[in-house]
Amino acid sequence: MTQDSLKQQIRQLAFERNALILAHNYQRDEIQEIADITGDSLGLSLEAARTEKDVIVFCGVHFMAESAAILAPDKTVLLPREDAGCPMADMITATGLKQMKQRFPEAAVVTYVNSTAATKAETDICCTSANAVKVVRSLEAQEIIFAPDRNLGRYVASFLPEKTFHFWDGFCPSHENLRADEVRRIRAEHPDALFMAHPECHPEVLKLADHICSTSGMYAYAQTSPAKKFIIGTEMGILYRLGKENPDKEFILASPALICPNMKLISLEDLYASLANLSPVITVQEPIRSRARLALDRMLAVPRD
Repeated sequence: MTQDSLKQQIRQLAFERNALILAHNYQRDEIQEIADITGDSLGLSLEAARTEKDVIVFCGVHFMAESAAILAPDKTVLLPREDAGCPMADMITATGLKQMKQRFPEAAVVTYVNSTAATKAETDICCTSANAVKVVRSLEAQEIIFAPDRNLGRYVASFLPEKTFHFWDGFCPSHENLRADEVRRIRAEHPDALFMAHPECHPEVLKLADHICSTSGMYAYAQTSPAKKFIIGTEMGILYRLGKENPDKEFILASPALICPNMKLISLEDLYASLANLSPVITVQEPIRSRARLALDRMLAVPRD
């Protein structure tokens, strides 16, 4: 079967199943191309929550499909590859977070959405890379447990010196693999380029950035900046949409190490099989779902710009 024929069959199956296909910004190009909506993990979950479709196919990793199931419990949520996990999300457990809460009983718990439902259930409020500073600033607590990403946590803490932070020692392996010496080298090769970095990167890398933002922020910055050349400090999947939306601009990946194997697992064949078989189905059981939903709802209640 040719790729074009496979895409046609996927679209036909999606129509028959009354399904919405969501793809994260880091997915393979062909998956982003066929998706109804592309975006970051939370933005896609919100799309899942408001869709009238019966079935949601989440082309991403496990915690993202869980978030969709938390926010849209009346929908059938599919993850085409159930083995598509997130190493950072797996670096923390609900039990470990409970123990940390016992050590710092006065601290408010802020957990990145890149976490399991069970971890979110032990959380006061969630955050994304786009709103983390605003979320923490909204809290009255002066003491913060930030989990699981230490790099994002340290970035947030740099804006809020009045608060005391306790960081869970987790990280995104793909972003952690980007080293400052690589950035210096590629900047020297392209002195006319601006360097955009994701806050999951190491602090030494962020010091070299012209602009630090989430994936959604990178799309917006690339479109509004007069610059014609950018060095990209996040997972390579973002290059597809950046190039599509800005055909007159050049985007250079900061390092070949910026690839997430889990984000590249889902193929068109997997997507087709998932729609055909309506599996694997991702669910979140009570009371974890309701408790995790509360942490997400608190985040969503924080005013946005």
